[in-house]
Amino acid sequence: MVDWPDDIDEILAGDLTTALAYCTPAGGAVVTAVAPIGLRDRTAGTVGFTTSLGFGKKLARIQQNPRVALAYHAREHGFASGPEFVLVQGRATAMLEPDRALLEEVIGPKAERFMGKAKRGRIFWDRWLQEYYADRVPVTVQVERIVAWPDQQAAGEPRVFGAPLPGGPPPPQAEPRNGTGPRVDATRTARRIGALPNQLLAWVGADASPEVRPVRVDGGDSAGVSLSSARALPPAGRRAGLLAHRYNAQLIGLEARGCTGWLTVGDDPQHARYSPHTEFGFRAPANKTLLLLANGLLAKRGLRKARREAAA
Repeated sequence: MVDWPDDIDEILAGDLTTALAYCTPAGGAVVTAVAPIGLRDRTAGTVGFTTSLGFGKKLARIQQNPRVALAYHAREHGFASGPEFVLVQGRATAMLEPDRALLEEVIGPKAERFMGKAKRGRIFWDRWLQEYYADRVPVTVQVERIVAWPDQQAAGEPRVFGAPLPGGPPPPQAEPRNGTGPRVDATRTARRIGALPNQLLAWVGADASPEVRPVRVDGGDSAGVSLSSARALPPAGRRAGLLAHRYNAQLIGLEARGCTGWLTVGDDPQHARYSPHTEFGFRAPANKTLLLLANGLLAKRGLRKARREAAA
């Protein structure tokens, strides 16, 4: 069981959003933003986040491979003030059936602290947001390691709690059958991701756990996206995920852009070329009513799709 000090606990308890990285069957990593709402238990050595069953693709991936990482990387609009970049690595377990008592007595009050009062109304809102609120489930991560760098660029020497860091970088990966070059417009990807403030790169480390580091997009062309980092990136080539996002108070008005692709690191370990293969993204309206309408619709569509796939 991993214990952590008070200054780290303040960050785990107070960040409004964090970056979740999980593994893909091909050996890569996907990184996406989630809301942890302060879920953690120091006695049990766990942290967590919640998600709707309507946004279930990450739940399926976590069931296939429970190794995940949560990067607490930004202090905007939350309650923590420390400067650290905190990476939590461990094994995740998702509750696949909603627990009404847990939602009402634990999840709801914690979420309202960060998000404000939930929208209620039996005639419309309770039905519209059923899949977003009532079909929400917690994901609990049994912590195996916490790495805390002294600044949000992860530039200094880290403190490590729990399992020691691997002795070296992960080995290079075999190139994809369809080649390593960009499969989507890398210039457009660099422009979109470079315009957002929180830019993160994820890959699978030497101990098979996802790694997440802050990076900066320096530009892009037909050959790929140029990245730089305050820390050395893993050598040679591998599958990796890229994410950038912006968010406001209570997550009202946010934008996220992400990719999966191929990372190539040459002689300079602090600079890399990234070839995007797939991309995803969304922009939510800066109006709570419109945001909830959109969230309700996406959750309904996602849950219907997940049920069709499960039946098939």
